[in-house]
Amino acid sequence: MRFVVDIMLGKLAKWLRVMGHDARYRSFYKDGTLEVFMTRGRILLTRHHQRARLPGHSILLHKNRVDEQLAELSETVDLKSDPDLLFSRCIRCNTLLEDAPGETALEAVPEYIFYHHPGQIRFCPTCERYYWPGSHRMRMADQLRAWGFMGTET
Repeated sequence: MRFVVDIMLGKLAKWLRVMGHDARYRSFYKDGTLEVFMTRGRILLTRHHQRARLPGHSILLHKNRVDEQLAELSETVDLKSDPDLLFSRCIRCNTLLEDAPGETALEAVPEYIFYHHPGQIRFCPTCERYYWPGSHRMRMADQLRAWGFMGTET
């Protein structure tokens, strides 16, 4: 499943990316842009009643909080988390992460991160952010678990 998320659901887009879902999001869309994404097979997620009527597949969400939005979306589509896809996308730009080459990672992240997480540092080739399984990621995994979107094994 591939989503395009409108401006009212930015936090939801971030959490969908954390779960490994392809979720395009911008804080502003020019006229016609959402329709283009929809004709290319993306499902529009919106809280705007008129946008939900655009031609193509859209899902109108009513809830305010991210956990409630995920639960509401889960009632419509299969949002199960695939453990292999968790934390596989850049939460800022949606690009699939790549393994960071050792020398590059050593220059880009603190030394203690590099040596405590060998082979676990990921890189976004688009926005050049680095990711590793630190405390922030653990808190995000705990949050997904609390919301029921992640098993206890991960």
